[in-house]
Amino acid sequence: MNRRERRAPSRSLLTVLLGAVGAGPLMLYGLSAVSDSVIVDLGISEAQFGLLATACFACAAIGNGTLGRVADKHSDTSLMTVVFVLAAAALMLVAIPAGFWMLLIAAGISGIAQSFPNGVTNRILLERVPTSKRIGWVGIKQSGVQVSQLTASLAFPLLATAAGWRGAALLIALVPLLLMVLSWRSLRVAPLLTDVPSRSVDTTEAAESEAAESEAAESETAESETAAEVVDAASVTSTRYPGMVWALAAFGLLNGVGVQATNVYMPLFSVRELGFPLVLGGLTAAVAGAIGVAARVGWARQMARGASGPRVLLLLALVAVIGAAMFYGAGVSGWAWMLWVAAALHGTSALGVSVVLMSALLRSIPSASMASASGMVSAGMFAGFALGPVGMGLLVSSPGGFSLGWVVVGLIYLLCALLAVLLIRAARRRE
Repeated sequence: MNRRERRAPSRSLLTVLLGAVGAGPLMLYGLSAVSDSVIVDLGISEAQFGLLATACFACAAIGNGTLGRVADKHSDTSLMTVVFVLAAAALMLVAIPAGFWMLLIAAGISGIAQSFPNGVTNRILLERVPTSKRIGWVGIKQSGVQVSQLTASLAFPLLATAAGWRGAALLIALVPLLLMVLSWRSLRVAPLLTDVPSRSVDTTEAAESEAAESEAAESETAESETAAEVVDAASVTSTRYPGMVWALAAFGLLNGVGVQATNVYMPLFSVRELGFPLVLGGLTAAVAGAIGVAARVGWARQMARGASGPRVLLLLALVAVIGAAMFYGAGVSGWAWMLWVAAALHGTSALGVSVVLMSALLRSIPSASMASASGMVSAGMFAGFALGPVGMGLLVSSPGGFSLGWVVVGLIYLLCALLAVLLIRAARRRE
């Protein structure tokens, strides 16, 4: 292993990776934390509020599915700049008192900001971070979404008490702008690993580079037991992905429905059904986000130690089912402690799925196709994110209310568990 690869990557680079993943969702998590005020001030229904999340994640799903190959052809610095500028623009638009339609536009821009982060950050990991640190860094950078949830859920209600929810959005817009400046410096000083092939090569050179990358990966595995199993890069072409990629996208879609149905409506549930004040309602999402950060780091470590991805996904799905049952119990009984337990289980399980999906990609996809492959899996997740809030909003607005909503969320997580079982059986047949 050469001297440049042994050099420890900077902490500022890790901060930028985490920030890139978390910048886009800041707007939506912030509005969710003050959802009761937004609904009252704009005179909209719960279902209409859910449309904000649907618009956001629908744009993210489309962006991930269509812009991934575009991202493969652009530099890390330019993509990072786009991510942070769009995230800041979305927050600034929220501050404009132009009604619900302006929030829909802001939500769409926020979604586009989430079209690139997984792909470009995964590519940076492959090209600039040594193998021994790579999977661990996945857990930290994928926790950016939960750091965003934690930050927005705490900051928005507190700032809203002084400046209103629009003023809170304007102040928070400074965060992605600061991260953008940090990204320029961090990427400039982070060296490319010398054994990573260039992305700008012709077809013949690409085939040779992929073969060299496979050989280098085998050598790295021999040097470090923390390296995950490596699949021949030649099995991934520019137009076709292994079935594993599509299976991960399907799991991400189902889990995404439950994740955002819960994330978007958990503060409102605590305020409307359990009588929590606005700040305490935002704290429920903050608790889930904080636990989600620790969970993603922990699950990433398990993946780095060679844990089976499908088995981990099965465990997470079953815990998520229990969490949905606790949300249902809290609403029926009115017991606040059940809500806190449900939030903790939600953070531990459903919020940890993303890191397992991305770790599985890093085990099998070469850097030349990482942005687009990550985009396909992310598109599945964001499609679920888009469906979850609007579906939950319709259920909450129906006679069944939140109780029906939590039942449906639990059933969706059961489908996740079933898919995980099918993945385990498929893995056994390949052995």
